Amino acid sequence: MKKLSARRRHPLAAVVVLLLALAATGGLYAAFAPAGKAQADETAQSLAIEEGKKLYTVGCASCHGTGGQGTTDGPSLVGVGSAAVDFQVGTGRMPAQQPGAQVPKKKNIYSQAEIDQLAAYIASLGAGPITPTEKQYSPEGADIAKGGDLFRTNCAQCHNFTGEGGALTHGKYAPSLEGVSEKHIYEAMQTGPQNMPSFPDTTLPEKEKKDIIAYIKTVNGDETATPGGFALGGLGPVSEGLFGWIFGLGSLIAVAVWVAAHTAKAKKS
Repeated sequence: MKKLSARRRHPLAAVVVLLLALAATGGLYAAFAPAGKAQADETAQSLAIEEGKKLYTVGCASCHGTGGQGTTDGPSLVGVGSAAVDFQVGTGRMPAQQPGAQVPKKKNIYSQAEIDQLAAYIASLGAGPITPTEKQYSPEGADIAKGGDLFRTNCAQCHNFTGEGGALTHGKYAPSLEGVSEKHIYEAMQTGPQNMPSFPDTTLPEKEKKDIIAYIKTVNGDETATPGGFALGGLGPVSEGLFGWIFGLGSLIAVAVWVAAHTAKAKKS
């Protein structure tokens, strides 16, 4: 007992106990951890990257280079992230049909599974914005009024007050946001495609992105009626006043001319 008591008082006794506890914890974790699932996920990711590389070689490498390094016909894709791929390919903008001031949206030629594979390969080239989950971009519970304030501050200069789009310089334009999915709107804010600036979470937090999406979906929804019958670009009193001035005053002038012409004709007869 005296020997055991002396060993307990040894300066290294606490270190030995700690090492034994760590070894026991590590052994238990190795025994019960879902290693099979982790290995399966890693294998699935590797297969997705491999398949994505094949798709990239066929549909993208001619413009963006064999390793995504970019060429004179297309920018580098290193570091753009999976979100940029999901947006560009999912909206049909990529692969581009022809060069121009701006690549338009069109029917996409890839399935979602193929888009995911392409995104996995591009993400493997360098870290970048990750494809958002439904929880991130769902507008459920968002503040629509705040979203309107944020949209008018950050987006309306190009996309119009209700997201109907507008012209920019040198043949470029801000596309209409009507009918665009919540995920693609979120990804556009994440990645800043073409002429649009990017709004990372450090600039525009996830909650504010959801507020903006909720506002866009509200003003462009089928249930949103236009009291006057015509949206007139959603510009408000400016376009409405111009419409009233041109057509309202124009109609009054036309009536005045018609009355004057018929009055003169009546006097002659």
